[in-house]
Amino acid sequence: MGKTHEHIDGRLRAFIEAQPVFFTATAPLSGDGTVNLSPKGLKGSFAVIDERTVAYLDFAGSNAETIAHLRENGRITLMWCAFQGPPNIVRVHGRGEAVFRDDERWAGLLAHFPGIDPSPHGLRAVIVVTAELIRDTCGYAVPFMTYDEDRDLHGKRFAREDDASLDAYFAKKEHIAASIDGLPGLPLPLPPLPR
Repeated sequence: MGKTHEHIDGRLRAFIEAQPVFFTATAPLSGDGTVNLSPKGLKGSFAVIDERTVAYLDFAGSNAETIAHLRENGRITLMWCAFQGPPNIVRVHGRGEAVFRDDERWAGLLAHFPGIDPSPHGLRAVIVVTAELIRDTCGYAVPFMTYDEDRDLHGKRFAREDDASLDAYFAKKEHIAASIDGLPGLPLPLPPLPR
């Protein structure tokens, strides 16, 4: 039923790149800390960098739990489910890092997302994950669901912002600079988006 893979390539790579949504899970080291599980979408915001490295774009939102957990301990799991076609679930367990706008790797990483204009979405970071364990399982209980299209609400909402207003937005949110459990989150003020 389940299989461990050495690399993200071939059929496995094609599967995860075709999915319109995936999920991220992180947790703090504290045994009573808050586990975070987030859905991710937006066509073109996920990329396979190489056979053991993936990345996705982290856009403006009302919290920064994933970033806080990665800054503390680096542990992350990504999961994709087949909602159409043959059943399948793929999980990539690994070590993640939030690469921020002022990092020298920023421009090189953004080149992996040619279909995304980062400016209307308040791009905060690129999350880079190095796989330590890659597994797929049956997914027999995952329901069939159809994908219609991406929502355009996120882009419309954050297209109204510039770096200064994004900083003001983030400063008003309780769980951006620090996580729910008080871990350091998104470093503020946000460095300007390179042009």
